[in-house]
Amino acid sequence: MHDFNDGNGPVPAKRHVNLDGSEGGWVASTATVANTAYVGYYAKVYGNAKVSDNAKIFGSSRINDNAQISDYAMTYHDTLVGDNAWVSGYSWVLGDSIIGGSAHINDSLTHHNLIAFGDDDVRF
Repeated sequence: MHDFNDGNGPVPAKRHVNLDGSEGGWVASTATVANTAYVGYYAKVYGNAKVSDNAKIFGSSRINDNAQISDYAMTYHDTLVGDNAWVSGYSWVLGDSIIGGSAHINDSLTHHNLIAFGDDDVRF
């Protein structure tokens, strides 16, 4: 059980085990994280979020709701990806970024303090 501080109280969850054997962050039983993905010790994945392929979640990143992180995408620091947002390709999302709504970040390089909501489609 873990409290993700999202107002739902403690929910069934376990820590992710990374491919290198290191203990990763908390993953709710309702979320999906591929065994090939990396989840940092302080990162959290909950709701119906999905982290797949070789995605990497570092720092205190939070992936929740129906958000998806896939391919070789990476989040760092205190990034929040939620709602129906999707970060894919070789994207790097950094700083205190918030990605929500139906935003899609694909093959983007580096973003610090990025805020993307609604139907934003960020491609560089």
